[in-house]
Amino acid sequence: MKIGIIGCGNISSAYFEGARKTDILEIKACADLRMEAAHAQAEKYNSHAYSVDQLLGDSEIELVVNLTIPRAHVDVGLQVLEAGKHVYSEKPLGVDTKSGKQLIDTAAEKGLRVGSAPDTFLGAGIQTSRQTLDAGKIGRPIAGSAFMCGHGPEGWHPNPAFFYDIGGGPMLDMGPYYVTALVNILGPVKRVAAITTKGFEERIATSQALHGLRIPVEITTHLTGTLEFQNGAIITMIMSFDMWQHSLPCIEIYGETGSMTVPDPNGFGGPVHVCPAGGDWEEQEIPFPNNARMIGVIDMVSAIRSGRTHRANGVLAYHVLEVMLAFDKSSETGEHVEIESTTERPEPVPVGLKEWEID
Repeated sequence: MKIGIIGCGNISSAYFEGARKTDILEIKACADLRMEAAHAQAEKYNSHAYSVDQLLGDSEIELVVNLTIPRAHVDVGLQVLEAGKHVYSEKPLGVDTKSGKQLIDTAAEKGLRVGSAPDTFLGAGIQTSRQTLDAGKIGRPIAGSAFMCGHGPEGWHPNPAFFYDIGGGPMLDMGPYYVTALVNILGPVKRVAAITTKGFEERIATSQALHGLRIPVEITTHLTGTLEFQNGAIITMIMSFDMWQHSLPCIEIYGETGSMTVPDPNGFGGPVHVCPAGGDWEEQEIPFPNNARMIGVIDMVSAIRSGRTHRANGVLAYHVLEVMLAFDKSSETGEHVEIESTTERPEPVPVGLKEWEID
């Protein structure tokens, strides 16, 4: 399948590199409002540099990967759908539920598909965690924890301002990895209770290019709350850009007969450990390939060709978006927020596939 990329920023190289690993798709063209960025990536990866209009007008391109900034995800996604093409978006799906639902509904009306990052849950770490839970190795899941804590990206990212604008922050930037992984393992979320805050009114960039730039903070940067899943499990979560250092784990699940550690969902690999009741931690066998970014698009292309449901799908991404936005909503209202949407757990990745294979 010939595909296109809109947005040639920092993350686009990972998608171009991933496309080199498969023959199921070809990046025919890329586009960016900064044509110099499109030309640079096109030259580096043997593609074509188009304007956005040229890319959307190319009848050979069936699917577009949308790598624009979060606030543009829905607007660009709708343009792609109006052009009659499937769209796969970087995370998050959108910055509010109304526009996110519009994207999903528009695709359904047109008989097109929406996909969305993250696709890290298709990697070895989260798939092994899912398999371990499904095999009953810790019994019925009762509770758990999920922590993503640091002091933000202004110290290293070449263009960090959007992380502190609407659509950014630790929840919408990093939360998709954690909430998607948890939904893949445990199923959909029922309700959320949370308190959120903003630790600093501005951030100061320290990267070489923007050293000293003062960035106003428009969003909450420390979010803490509890997710109740439809299966009854209760997960305590902290997403923070306000911690200089910490010693918290990424994800742990506590069950009737044991506990399980889940590796960093911002990566594709990592060890999984189980501690049975009264026992010690035991590292689990990893029967899946790690893969890397672009595996979600590869899965989507494969699913379109075969007619099955792709795993990193829009319904899942919309549910994750609603859950993430519920944190600030709960904090503002002082009430539990019932999650209106639901989703099926994606089909597990089959055991025995080679790197970059998906079925």
